[in-house]
Amino acid sequence: MLTTANKESTQFINSLKQAGIEISNEREVIERLEEAREWHYAFTTLAREGKRIGIWFAATAKTRSNQLQGLFAQYRFSGNAEAAFESCLLRG
Repeated sequence: MLTTANKESTQFINSLKQAGIEISNEREVIERLEEAREWHYAFTTLAREGKRIGIWFAATAKTRSNQLQGLFAQYRFSGNAEAAFESCLLRG
């Protein structure tokens, strides 16, 4: 059964995709976030370190920085999390 935090992390991943972010190994990302005690921290770590285990995030032509800023604020990430995420994005 999904807890509120698990549901929120899955909604966040879906929102990223709607914002034009491509996610490699998405199922693994969702599973890891659902298992994490603090999913915000787990997500930030996966964005930064995930490439070595086949997880990466890529910007597409649809991706807009201001939309990402709104998502990170909506899901209550720390102040620099969005900038750190954008610095890890692969660019198409």
